[in-house]
Amino acid sequence: MRGWWQDLTDLVLPAECGGCGRLRTVLCPECRAALTGDVPSRVRPDPEPPGLPVVYAAAPYEDQVRAALLAHKERGVLILAGPLGAALAGAVRAGLGVGGQVAADGAAVAAGPGDARAPVSSGSPVSLVPVPSARWAVRARGHDPARRIALAAAAELRRTGTPARVLAVLRQRRAVADQSGLGSRQRLDNLAGALEVAPAGVRLLAGGGRTVLVDDLMTTGASLAEAARALTAAGATVHPGKGGFYGRVTPRTTGEGARRATMTGVGRPEVVRETGSANSTEDGVGAAVVAASPASFEINRN
Repeated sequence: MRGWWQDLTDLVLPAECGGCGRLRTVLCPECRAALTGDVPSRVRPDPEPPGLPVVYAAAPYEDQVRAALLAHKERGVLILAGPLGAALAGAVRAGLGVGGQVAADGAAVAAGPGDARAPVSSGSPVSLVPVPSARWAVRARGHDPARRIALAAAAELRRTGTPARVLAVLRQRRAVADQSGLGSRQRLDNLAGALEVAPAGVRLLAGGGRTVLVDDLMTTGASLAEAARALTAAGATVHPGKGGFYGRVTPRTTGEGARRATMTGVGRPEVVRETGSANSTEDGVGAAVVAASPASFEINRN
């Protein structure tokens, strides 16, 4: 009886923190700060795969963040989907430029307290499209991590005033090999042509609005590039290149923007990107992830 009660308790409150192992907490304050404490930033792998959309990440994939993602994905600590989804929602907001400006080097700049959670003024909800895991991986794990985190992120976005929905419209059209141990070129070859949009998904995407590819982790960017290709084949518009998902660049810097961008460790801001202008684009595809390799945050390479 005691063992049964312990198992039931662990379902409600995990035995240890998903990041550091502290007892009786989902994610301790220190690990939660590592996941969501910094301003989400633009990330770019090197080499950058062709067709990769603009990608924002909440945190570097290291230490407590790495442990939390692995606990959710590989050990089935499903309750971590909540805090991981909140981190992903922050990366989505940063890419959309919600609540302020986005520096040209990719750092999201909030205009003031609470502004980073200001609602998006758009007639259509933001559509989060999770990158699907391989079928064999879903069977082995018993769940699809990216989809679960996307659902939590959409709920967080709606809770804070941004209309959002999850469109799980991507599917695998052929088997792929395990990506672990493969280099960037090998991953591109492994995934080339592997994804497609389901027929019903084409109709869902046809409504327009902003579409954000989402995943738990970006390493080489091969998965996101292939997902973007599949969406493009279905008629979506992918926004590669510099800056945020949407908006126009103006030659203007601010002291507060420079300070916040420097805090993110991604370089020196030279211009800022304004959002919501008459020249901005309301349609198109960007990408957001919970975490990315630390090197991919260093986007201002010579």
